[in-house]
This record gives sequence, structure tokens and C-alpha cells, in this order.
Amino acid sequence: MKHSFDIHARLTPAMRLLVERMAKAPHPPLHTLSAQQAKDLHAKSIGVLDVPKPALARVEDLHIPARDGHRLPARLVAPSHDAGLPVLLYTHGGGFTIGSIESHDIFCRTISQLSGAAVLSLDYRLAPEWRFPTAVHDAWDALHWLAGEGGRALGLDTTRIAVGGDSAGGTLAAVSALHARDEGLKLALQLLIYP
Repeated sequence: MKHSFDIHARLTPAMRLLVERMAKAPHPPLHTLSAQQAKDLHAKSIGVLDVPKPALARVEDLHIPARDGHRLPARLVAPSHDAGLPVLLYTHGGGFTIGSIESHDIFCRTISQLSGAAVLSLDYRLAPEWRFPTAVHDAWDALHWLAGEGGRALGLDTTRIAVGGDSAGGTLAAVSALHARDEGLKLALQLLIYP
């Protein structure tokens, strides 16, 4: 028996409208652009979802030291200033080439708001300017820092750390979890979204 499957029929009205808006957008496919053009287009497209940005009690931009001395931008968001919140280290998607703290800000704020946990969003270095394994090192360096002096200085519960990410960021989270296992760093959770 053959089943017909119409994806549009299964979408909510809001999601259907979003898919239609994306299809009508006058943008060339990302794979036809240079890396810099793709990054610029992605940065301009951040508002396409029209999802309200949750207002959170704690929003801090900071820098995390990488092994080569580079200072990695990061953003900590939390629903309160309470000490001892669990924390999720989040690495954004984007094929290791596009994406940023800004492109995933609403998503990370929403995770924090709904979970009651702090979320630390990492701006790892992107290709092609930064070649493999730079992004892997950046994610591990951030997790190692968060589990140690960084998490304690931020007043977070370093015994309840999770890693997460979407797409390429999900891959970085999974690899970081493997590093953590090998180094004896216990994680509370992995949140992998189509890694």
C-alpha cells in the first residue's frame, strides 16, 4: 500500500506561513555563495522567525580563554541571578561556517526560560577562516573552563553541566561529551538536535 505524505498538510498554520515566507525570500541558496556571503546573508536573516525574545533576569556577554590564547565570545542567559543554577553549554549550528550567538539568542533564551537553567552560548571559531579542529578545540576548551574556574566564578552548579547544540553544534556537543567521558568529567545531559 502506498501512502501519500504531504508535509504541508501536517504543519501548523504558523509553521506553514514560515515555510512559505522562506520559499518566497529572494535569497540565493547558501551553497551558491562564498563563505563570507553566506555568513552575511545568514546574519541578515536572523529575524525571519518573528519569535519574541524572552526577557531574562541575567544576560552577560563574556569571553572564554581558548588553548591558543584566543578569547572566545560567549553569552550567559539565565531566568534568575540565583546561585547554583545548572548550566547548558550550547554550540550553535551552521555547518561549522555560519551561525553565531546572535543567530541562536532567542533559542537559547527560550531553553533557559523553559528549563530554569542557565545557558552559556559559545561563539566558536568558524571555517574556512579557522580550519578543523579549531571548533572542536573551542568547544572542549569552553566546557573545561565552565566545569572549573569559569563556572564557579559565574556562580553556577558545576556538578550539573549539560552540553547541547543543533546541527554542527550538536556534533560539537557530542564530541565534547566524548572528551568529558575520557577525562572523567561527569555531564548531566546531552541535548543533541539533529547533530
